[in-house]
Amino acid sequence: MPPPGLMDVVLLVGCGLLTGAAGAVLGTGGGVFLIPILLLGFGVPMHYAVGTSILTVVATSTAVAIGNLDRGTANMRLGMTLEIATSFGALSGGLSAAFLPARVLETVFAAVLLPTAFVMWRGRHGEGDADSTDAEAKAAGDASAQTSATGRDRPGNHHHFIDRLGAEYEDPALHRRIAYRLHRLWAGLTISFIAGVMSGLLGIGGGVFKVPGLHVLCGVPIKAAAATSTFMIGVTAAASAFLYFGRGQVDARYTSAVVVGVVAGSWVGAYLNRYARGVVV
Repeated sequence: MPPPGLMDVVLLVGCGLLTGAAGAVLGTGGGVFLIPILLLGFGVPMHYAVGTSILTVVATSTAVAIGNLDRGTANMRLGMTLEIATSFGALSGGLSAAFLPARVLETVFAAVLLPTAFVMWRGRHGEGDADSTDAEAKAAGDASAQTSATGRDRPGNHHHFIDRLGAEYEDPALHRRIAYRLHRLWAGLTISFIAGVMSGLLGIGGGVFKVPGLHVLCGVPIKAAAATSTFMIGVTAAASAFLYFGRGQVDARYTSAVVVGVVAGSWVGAYLNRYARGVVV
């Protein structure tokens, strides 16, 4: 590839700024926006665009994960549980990408975005509805009380483990605490494995699968799902990043410019995510 000129570097930093902000808000890592820009705007080959995107995913996660954890928005216990499946998927996807031509990767990339966007759009509302959230919190409390009364919360019990994967956090946009419980752990693990495969294969971080999956199938509020996904995607991307380095499919000239913008944009996105309502995120 030809080296980027000065104007190209400025544009790459600007694109990184925008994709980093969007990735931090949505929990996707920004690869869903960055890869088309690199392909169509800068003529970067698909495998190199994926390698660059994976590095920016790591940068996005690193920049905002600590803040989300401190605020309690990111559920670390849930994230590390699901990361087991995601890491295996990322390694599988990264290894498979070496044997697939660029045209196939581009086709898969286009195919996975449309249904995911549709599922996200059709998904039930997050914590933006005060009445439904209060009802869910009350139901969770009643279920917890019932669990204690029947003695099903003994250490080592399957239900007790799943209950511990729930969490609560303070939502500045709604001026109250949001509590939730995890449902369908098996669905979360399945979605996480698929997200890992697509992350290693396409460099998209996997958040386009994990966020709607956690929200729609597992009952995690959309803001917590996005923050937990952002926490996870760094580990997911790192699992396959060394494969692209080893194959020489990471161009430092393009990657460094994009990462500078992504880090700055991720900080902006983390601030917006904190004060945005769930129905907006």
